Amino acid sequence: MSRFGTGALGQVVRAGVGRRRVQTVVIAVATMMAVASAVVAGSLMVASSAPFDHAFAKQHGPHLTVEFDPERVSTARLRATGELDGVTASAGPFPSTVVKATDSQGRNLPALTLVGRSGPRADVDDLDLRSGRWAAKPGEVVLSATFAGPAFELGSTLKIPADTSTGTSAGTSPTTSAGTSDDGDVRTLTVVGLAVSAGRTADAWATPAQVGALASKDTPVTRQMLYRFDSAGSKKQIAADRDALAAAVPAGALLGSTSYLDTKRDADQGAAATIPFLMAFGALGIVMSVIIVGSVVSGAVGTSLRRIGILKAIGFTPREVVRAYIAQALVPAVVGIALGVVLGNLLAVPLLEDTEQAYGSASLTVAWWVDVVVPTAALAVVGIAALVPALRAGRLRTVEAIAVGRAPRTGRGQWAHRAAGRLPLPRAVTYGLASPFAHPVRTLAMLLAVAFGTVAATFAVGLTASLNAVGSAADPEESAAVTVISGGRHVGPGEPVEIGAEAPTADPAKVRAAIAGQEGTASSYGLARGEVTVAGISGAVRASLYEGDLGAGGYEMIAGRWITGAGEVVVPTGFLDRTGTEIGDTVRVTYQKDTETLRIVGEAFDTSDGGLNLHAHVASFAAAEPGIFLIGLKPGVSPVQYAEELSSAVGPLGADVMVNAPSEGENMILVLNAMAVLLTLMLVAVAGLGVLNSAVLDTRERVHDLGVCKALGMSPRQTVSLVLASVTGIGVLGGLIGVPLGHALHAYVLPVMGHAAGTNLPPSVLDVYEPWQLLLLALAGITIALLGALLPAGWAARTRTATALRTE
Repeated sequence: MSRFGTGALGQVVRAGVGRRRVQTVVIAVATMMAVASAVVAGSLMVASSAPFDHAFAKQHGPHLTVEFDPERVSTARLRATGELDGVTASAGPFPSTVVKATDSQGRNLPALTLVGRSGPRADVDDLDLRSGRWAAKPGEVVLSATFAGPAFELGSTLKIPADTSTGTSAGTSPTTSAGTSDDGDVRTLTVVGLAVSAGRTADAWATPAQVGALASKDTPVTRQMLYRFDSAGSKKQIAADRDALAAAVPAGALLGSTSYLDTKRDADQGAAATIPFLMAFGALGIVMSVIIVGSVVSGAVGTSLRRIGILKAIGFTPREVVRAYIAQALVPAVVGIALGVVLGNLLAVPLLEDTEQAYGSASLTVAWWVDVVVPTAALAVVGIAALVPALRAGRLRTVEAIAVGRAPRTGRGQWAHRAAGRLPLPRAVTYGLASPFAHPVRTLAMLLAVAFGTVAATFAVGLTASLNAVGSAADPEESAAVTVISGGRHVGPGEPVEIGAEAPTADPAKVRAAIAGQEGTASSYGLARGEVTVAGISGAVRASLYEGDLGAGGYEMIAGRWITGAGEVVVPTGFLDRTGTEIGDTVRVTYQKDTETLRIVGEAFDTSDGGLNLHAHVASFAAAEPGIFLIGLKPGVSPVQYAEELSSAVGPLGADVMVNAPSEGENMILVLNAMAVLLTLMLVAVAGLGVLNSAVLDTRERVHDLGVCKALGMSPRQTVSLVLASVTGIGVLGGLIGVPLGHALHAYVLPVMGHAAGTNLPPSVLDVYEPWQLLLLALAGITIALLGALLPAGWAARTRTATALRTE
């Protein structure tokens, strides 16, 4: 006999695959969904595990980004630094400056680093032009893809005040100077492209001439050089490389530098939080695929005992029987695996695009080895799952197999029927409730499938609620509608600040009074930002000092409380871990030569600056005065109109008003929510297929009994009730098991995600389940079971009595 194809064994395999169409489809679809979910989870895990490293290597990112003073060092000498010992590649010099701009809706943006480059390609920092084209003439700009969104689509504009630019001089129109103005006071840049720099070397790029035209007296043009070194794996090596560059140029020519290690740390910290989440879903998918495939193949053997006996009677050996039943599982599995790889890649593409934007990394694709490893592993899982029941088939004695046929073991489940018969329920329902006990192994597989489907649903509901809570607990400065800067330079989160920075020029008291008197003001608080030194910590620490409506500026608290007055400080988890302190301890803080002892009263949910910052009251330091005021508006008040009216009041005082742009910090939350929904739907679908398969097997096994019941007067509606009742108890039990397990999985994974991001989590993020949600989730098990059994219930109801009675 041939092993495959045209021989007798091939005919048996083809006949088995074609005869058991439902089981064949279930194996194919279950493996397809399992492989697709594994490809999605695996590709996202690869993309999330080291997004910075992948993008940095692909773009030949710079180990050091260095700014030089063009007045102190020539362009030729800067190019010569690329030949220094240890430098493996360099790019530049590129003209660079800082610009302040507003978007098309009039909202002020943080200060943008604008670099002049003739194209995206370079030996170092080979930019990934995500969309559009490169800036080719004055009036055009390419933005970093981190700004991608409705406010910054291709064709949108940035407006830059012309009076801050050196490009406008007496007798020279702005249009002539920069080619970027639509009136005498504002220069307009049109967004023609979106690009990604793995090393985050700039916020925007334009032509070199455009950069020179937009420079100002306060932000003159500098020269940016990008370097890669043969030894740059540690801070010490980077410091040595920087010293070598400084020694190669005149004293004072090197203005500043940025190490890729700092950028990598920030990127990896944000990405690390997704790994536990993806691992949880990946493990659920693997376990469920094993359960479903094993259940399907085991059921195929269990319902084919008579056929196995006949095959052995006509000369098939036990080894051939084993091969036949493994092949009957592998044939549809191979089809399902192939479709799953295609489906997984299709589903992964939009999620990877969102991940690119969230991480700010270069173009991500499904890793080739994911498309190899996942189907190989799936094929092995199917083969192993099929081997055990196939070996059982091979060991069956011919006479026993023919005699037993498809009937369950005599007497199995009789006690369940007697017990169910005592319930005050219709006989069709009690008959169905007792049916699962006739096949305990099959029932266990169905129960596990329902339970794991409920686990996935419970975990996903909790995860999305927690992620939304994280978004709500973001930096309160980002939630303010309007910001007033009373003088000096506004410093946003993540920007460097020098100790003793320029003091505000406007009188804070007058600014406060103007804000309080402005119609539409709901809340406002003053903020002084700067750097302080803390006893026991080397280097500077960012400080935020508050006054006014302290509650409006308060962070979500992990433990303790928010500040209420002078002498108190609130710090993030990173600060407590770094200093070894806890709530109730005191720290010595120096702000502008004023040293005070502050008591820690709370732990804040704040991940900015690596968690190494502090929040205190302005009154804690005599020299502190708020230079920034953040304003919340009453419902229905237009931020733009409010800002215009307030500007007329505080403008003469020397203060500026800006409407805050929406935060981009929710991109990663949206990505994770999309992942959770997609993977959950796939896992629930696989669970439903497991129930479908088991219900089909049970229904076909009992088809003769159903025929007898119909002959005795059972109506089609009662037949449906019988089949649905056979899975209802499993659904109830699966829900009762799955909900606590899903809750426990959420309680374990969320803190791990938080610790990966360098913070503990507040109760508002962890305690997200409401009692009514848990009740509905418990009903999810019943829903999965009933939906899976609906098709076989309809088939049983439509089967004619005579046909059912003739079936064996």
